[in-house]
This record gives sequence, C-alpha cells and structure tokens, in this order.
Amino acid sequence: MNIFQGLDPALVEWVIIPLLIFLARICDVTLGTLRIVFISKGDKKIAPLLGFIEVLIWLVAITQVMQNLNNVASYLAWAGGFATGNFLGLRIEQKLALGQVVVRIITVEQADKLISRLIGRGYRLTSVDARGSRGKVNLLFMIVKRKKLEEVIGIIRDYNPNAFYSVEDVRSVSEMDVTQESPSDKMTLSKLFPLRKSK
Repeated sequence: MNIFQGLDPALVEWVIIPLLIFLARICDVTLGTLRIVFISKGDKKIAPLLGFIEVLIWLVAITQVMQNLNNVASYLAWAGGFATGNFLGLRIEQKLALGQVVVRIITVEQADKLISRLIGRGYRLTSVDARGSRGKVNLLFMIVKRKKLEEVIGIIRDYNPNAFYSVEDVRSVSEMDVTQESPSDKMTLSKLFPLRKSK
C-alpha cells in the first residue's frame, strides 16, 4: 500500500521524501552523537539501545535514498540532516551535562579565600603548594559534576580573573559524589589526594 497515494508525485518526490530523509538523518545522527558520549563514559546500557535505534532509522533513510537515486533533493536532505544531527546531538549533550570533570586551578595569589568559598558552597578539593617558573603557586584539584562547572568557573573568575584553570572529563569516579547535596552523596576526595591547605 502506497501511503502517498493520491498525492502529487512531484510533491512526494521533491518535498515529502527529502523531508523524511532529512528528519530521519537528524534523528539517527543525534542518537549516534549521544551514543558516542555514553560510550566514552562507560555506559553499558544506554549506548547499545541508542545504537540499535540509530541503525534502524539509518536503514530506513538509506533505503529511501537508494530508491530515489535520481533525486538531487534526497542527497541534499541526507547531507543536511547529517550536519544538523551533529549540531543537535552536541547541544543536547551540553544541556544534559553528563558525568564529572576534573578542575585544576593554578593561582599565584594565596588561595585561602577561594578554598573557603568553594568549601562553603559544598565542593571538595585538594590544595597543594607548588612552584612554577615564576615562583610559588597554589594548585587546587576538584572533581565536580559538569552541571556545576559553570558555577565553579564563576567563583574562580570572581576570586581571581587571572587564575589559570583547566578542565578534563572523568570517565568514572570511585563511588563518590562531588558536592554535599545530601547525606547519601558525600564523598571522600582525600582518598585521591590528602587535603592540605596552602600556607
């Protein structure tokens, strides 16, 4: 049964089919982007499910392209959907803010106030006295949820706009949380680094 029966063939060939290909590509590439993110974080349940749905949608889309090889609009829809799917997948991943990150902060100024403010906001950290090319520096280590990263960076910039910091993804954290959000979420970062305030 032709679901497009009764419709103008030109409309189906040049508008409806390319539009369906475009939407299908957006869906499967978006799922593919998210699947890669979940794989990088070691998720063994969601990643395979996303992969199954992704390939299923891809098969539907490629079938329509193969049936309309003489239709340039199908090729454009395929490429446009691929590009849009990548963009949309990354935007969704940013909004979800999955996982944790390591934040490293290096500051020449005394970090006591910054440490107190971060601890006061419920963050756990480790402070180490270090020496840079220009003398003594304070080196801070933190593990925070990605959804809290913007807040942490705001605190750092408010304390010292010239402080250097770097952020790195963490695949897994050993049964600990990164903020004191509830009694069950407490962590012990001291298992990784002994806590020592800067002098």
